[in-house]
Amino acid sequence: MKKNLLIMLLTGATAIAVLTGYGKTETSAGIRTQSESQDVQADDEARAAEAAALIDAIYVQKWTEDTDRKCAEAKSAWDALTDSQKELVEGEFADPDYFGRDTGDASADDPLNSDGIGENEILVVSFGTSFNDSRAQDIGGIEKAIEAAYPDWSVRRAFTAQIILNHVLARDGERIDNVQQALDRAAKNGVRNLLVQPTHLMHGAEYDELMEALEQYADQFETLAVAQPLLGEVGADASVINEDKQAVATAITAEAAEEAGYDSMLSAAEDGTAFVFLGHGTAHTAKVSYSQMASQMEALGYENAFVGTVEGEPEETSCENVIEKVAEAGYTNVVLRPMMVVAGDHANNDMAGDDSDSWKSMFASSGMFDKVDCQIEGLGRIEEIQDLYVAHTADAIKTLGAADEAAQTNKADAADGTYKAMFITDSSMFKVNEAMDGMGTLTVKDGEMTIHISLPSQNIVNLYPGLAEDAQKDGAVLLEPTKDEVTYADGYSETVNGFDVPVPALDEEFDLALLGTKGKWYDHKVMVASPEE
Repeated sequence: MKKNLLIMLLTGATAIAVLTGYGKTETSAGIRTQSESQDVQADDEARAAEAAALIDAIYVQKWTEDTDRKCAEAKSAWDALTDSQKELVEGEFADPDYFGRDTGDASADDPLNSDGIGENEILVVSFGTSFNDSRAQDIGGIEKAIEAAYPDWSVRRAFTAQIILNHVLARDGERIDNVQQALDRAAKNGVRNLLVQPTHLMHGAEYDELMEALEQYADQFETLAVAQPLLGEVGADASVINEDKQAVATAITAEAAEEAGYDSMLSAAEDGTAFVFLGHGTAHTAKVSYSQMASQMEALGYENAFVGTVEGEPEETSCENVIEKVAEAGYTNVVLRPMMVVAGDHANNDMAGDDSDSWKSMFASSGMFDKVDCQIEGLGRIEEIQDLYVAHTADAIKTLGAADEAAQTNKADAADGTYKAMFITDSSMFKVNEAMDGMGTLTVKDGEMTIHISLPSQNIVNLYPGLAEDAQKDGAVLLEPTKDEVTYADGYSETVNGFDVPVPALDEEFDLALLGTKGKWYDHKVMVASPEE
């Protein structure tokens, strides 16, 4: 009886303890009620949401006068969070990695944004990356190679991706110029000769946007030239390859094979190892460049080299299609490597990330391969790739030199007849078609001279012999285009706009305004020189 009483007393005490403890949480500071815990959780989520909103606000492609302030506000809000609150940061673009991921030492990178440029500048324009190590080694590697090759020129940097510029500024306090800021800096510093070297892979959307931006500054410099991107001219279809693509394919495969422990691509193939070189991908017509790189790999005999793209454009470069190709070819080991100038977000996350939709995860989960490895290195750190950019810069400098030499030539006006003559402009965006080698057809009759020029495309719809301001006045007589058929060295032909331009004198600059497809007029200085019968 006493035993039963004891059990009842203990049971009652337990019940009372449970009832008095209900809705409370024990913490280091004491007992917290459920309501108090919910308040703390709500406060944590509110602070994290505020930081996420500020990060989303600077995840934009347009710079404004408020950008610097907004970057500082986002970082300040992040720094004020506890570690547990930082883990809760989630927005449209924001996540804990935006400020929290370690991508290397930002101080190892030189933003190349100083004044004191001098008369000659090489502006190296890149898409950019927020991964500090890659920025220093890949983009910085290219810039240093160009600087070493041309010590008489000042090398400066610009990025086209404002999203990345904001990220780097907010997180690391490193200020890198966008294209407009870099061009304003060049003009303010009195640069006379500006050479722009894009580090872009191809003539894609980023390259087109760069050319449009440069058009606005063409009259700010005495000479302006744009060098080729890494893969050179695009070409018409997948079969068109060139020396640039061959050089890139040779360099990247040699580097990948060595990094994987093989002395050649052939020995890797014999060991059952395939290499997948992953580009970004694009809906731009330049996407054929990826197919051309695959053709180039085949031409070099690299049967174990495959080309993929993050965006899956062109279609044959999607992850599913590449997995199928590699498996059908019988390879059991796969090495993934970026075919991108930098090893940034795409290389670290889309290619080598642990999420289920990364290329590494999708290759592994297919169950078709024994081993899947990743090499996270950008093209920009490969010496042969750096040399190729230097060669492209050299070609562009020769163009500037030829223009200067022609400008100094002083030949007498030609007699009646038909001649080949150089058509020289103040902008590499306004030039004759590359199939014409910088020449037009000069006709001289009864003291009047006219040169017929074929342009690179149909994007220039009218010319006017004079200033843009006068071209827009009532009664202005515009030069109407002809339709010219041009054939390139690879046999590809297309229709472009041509114009018959009155020439007031040889070897002397004259005004020639142009109207683009967007309906805006631009002023240019041109000259006709070196006539040959």
